[in-house]
Amino acid sequence: MNELTNRVQALLKSGETRPQVLENVLREVLQHFNSETGTIHLLNPEKQLLLLAAQIGLPPQMLGIVQTIPVGKGIAGQVAAENRPVTICNLQTDATGVARPGAKQTGVGGALCVPMRRGETLVGTLGIGTLREYDYSAAEINLLQDVAALVAAY
Repeated sequence: MNELTNRVQALLKSGETRPQVLENVLREVLQHFNSETGTIHLLNPEKQLLLLAAQIGLPPQMLGIVQTIPVGKGIAGQVAAENRPVTICNLQTDATGVARPGAKQTGVGGALCVPMRRGETLVGTLGIGTLREYDYSAAEINLLQDVAALVAAY
């Protein structure tokens, strides 16, 4: 465990309401990664939808778009469908087709989204983004996955 995961564990045990805990975890993660935006989506397996549980930094016009994300659509949806991290160096110039057209409205450059798993079961996604172009390292991806596992167990 490192400093970030220790702080996240403390937040998860804080006794605050679930929405407040998730928002506080996002704040801690964003501060650590020097990022401006973050989301936590929880999976509704029956409907194959990701439901927004917490967010920080998204523009108001994006909130309606990210409230509900079908598995397989957009960055978080692809993470859920493939059960693996997705990282994009610059969302503004990305031509892979992973990001939905509306995602550029966020102003995000570098983006990283990882699956939240409880054991082998996918329960949601944790995503962060920064306004600058940025390539996330393997160590950063692994750290965010460690945080996602803690949140998934919460």
